[in-house]
Amino acid sequence: MQTINLIFKYISILIVAFLSIFLFSSCEDEELEISSKVLMLKVDYLTNEFEGGVETTYNVPTSSFTITTQYNAPGDFGNIKLIYQEANQVIFDGSIIWMGKGHIAIPQNILPANQFQRVLTNDIIFPRAGYENVFNPNETEYDYEQVWASVQGLVKVREYLKSNPNATIKLFLYTPSVGVGNPEDWDWIIFMKD
Repeated sequence: MQTINLIFKYISILIVAFLSIFLFSSCEDEELEISSKVLMLKVDYLTNEFEGGVETTYNVPTSSFTITTQYNAPGDFGNIKLIYQEANQVIFDGSIIWMGKGHIAIPQNILPANQFQRVLTNDIIFPRAGYENVFNPNETEYDYEQVWASVQGLVKVREYLKSNPNATIKLFLYTPSVGVGNPEDWDWIIFMKD
């Protein structure tokens, strides 16, 4: 009888140990699968009309969202890169051409505005933490609320605000044409993190 009890205890301990290892390894796998999403939106500089956007997923389990810039001033050709620091990923790369017009290389596959649903209400929601212009070398003052008004009614924007209500909205004015630049070519680029 004692032998049966010892065998039962031994088997019970093995089962508990096996289940513990299995459960803890499952938790680690879940932690590795946590990701961050970044929403990029494009708004026309002159009309404040929403033109499109794209959502990108990064395998970075972080609540912070830091954007650093690399700017090469255009002699003839230049560019601006924005890097999502926590993911060490370029989230925006746009060329700037003196007396010409550059283009956005990253992100690719920007969806047109008609691919984004709008909320059915007329309420206006502003970001609690406000706005951060991530590239404003001349420290020009802008009315960001006019820009924000064109995107705040998007369902996707509301989802991001709900999942990260204390986030700062990151944005900057992308000017692909400079010199005798044409403001009709310029766009506000807005970033939100979930």
